Amino acid sequence: MGKVFVATLGMGKGTWGHVGRIIQESDWDKIVLIGTDFAKENFKPQKQCDWILINPRSGFESLKEQIKDRLPEDELCISLISGTGREHSALLSAIKEAGKSFKIVVLTRDGLKEY
Repeated sequence: MGKVFVATLGMGKGTWGHVGRIIQESDWDKIVLIGTDFAKENFKPQKQCDWILINPRSGFESLKEQIKDRLPEDELCISLISGTGREHSALLSAIKEAGKSFKIVVLTRDGLKEY
């Protein structure tokens, strides 16, 4: 079972750098980014990523289902540093409904931390 990094990417580019650094800090088996077409076109990570493209204006249930249907089977390490509360709630609800466990990952002065 591999280690998968999952992150939401919001419209504010200010938090994209943090997500990019998390991607670089570990040898992830897979990287899944949740965002809009705008995010996919403009965020240029240094590693191969899979995308779950969402319409942030769609209803909550729709967002949750879009995410749940694409969650990998592996161990999930998630970042909520970017994105909106709506996207975060949809991701967490999708993980819970899918019966998966997860760790939160953040980048600190001491490096990457998992909680």
